[in-house]
Amino acid sequence: MIKFGPSGNSLRFYQEGYKSTVDAPLWLANQGLNIYEYSFGRGINISDAKANEIAQKAVENGVEITVHAPYYINLANPSDEMAEKSYQYIINSALKARAFGGKRIVFHPSTVGKMAREDAVALTQKRMEILAGLIVKNNLDDMIFCPETMGKINQIGTVEEVTEFCKVADFFIPTVDFGHINARTLGSLVTQEDYEKLIVHIIENLGFERAKNLHVHFSKIQYSTGGEVRHLTFADNIYGPDFEPLARAFKKYNMEPYIICESDGTQADDAIEMKRIYESIL
Repeated sequence: MIKFGPSGNSLRFYQEGYKSTVDAPLWLANQGLNIYEYSFGRGINISDAKANEIAQKAVENGVEITVHAPYYINLANPSDEMAEKSYQYIINSALKARAFGGKRIVFHPSTVGKMAREDAVALTQKRMEILAGLIVKNNLDDMIFCPETMGKINQIGTVEEVTEFCKVADFFIPTVDFGHINARTLGSLVTQEDYEKLIVHIIENLGFERAKNLHVHFSKIQYSTGGEVRHLTFADNIYGPDFEPLARAFKKYNMEPYIICESDGTQADDAIEMKRIYESIL
């Protein structure tokens, strides 16, 4: 089943008097949403007890929780010691996802840094293979790990790169951030066909069953010559991308992705709007 929901708590959640993420599952269910992404962007700092409490509320309200691993993961860091830290951030995020009752872990693959891009990509590929072994060793291969497409041109994370990384193991499925892709390609996502090219590439390389339940991030993003600058809201009419052509592509290919909205402060409202658009398409 296709799922819609926000990354984190929107401004309206707090404006309506809610203070704790424990209240988020009921609040989201009342909005007609059924997924919530909890971000460990700046560190994994929630206790298992609190995660379990949120998990119970999520189950009661039919909301699935996914997690985003720390933003500073870099599998192309030249230092093996720093790479070990990145592996551990991903493993620890997965363990915490279990405490949430979730199964999906989103993570940023890597950055180019001072390396040649092809060398950084090759190193990331090698490190993905090492990560896969650690996932199995830690009995986490029943989880789904989702490397993300990235928004800045000097980051590793084109659709082609991420799809290739996901060939390493069946428990890797791409997070396709369409706002990021649009930003790093300076506005390439306009028509349904633009989106379909990306979807077809993933299906052809990973097979329909894995592509069907793709993890998706969506928001409008301001960009410059270097790619992503900042996340916007659906009220923006300059940068895009627009969701309706993507919704039509998902319908055409019978996809059932998890769609997380990352709008700046209006992520729940914009997730509701995406659901409305999707359901309006015959």
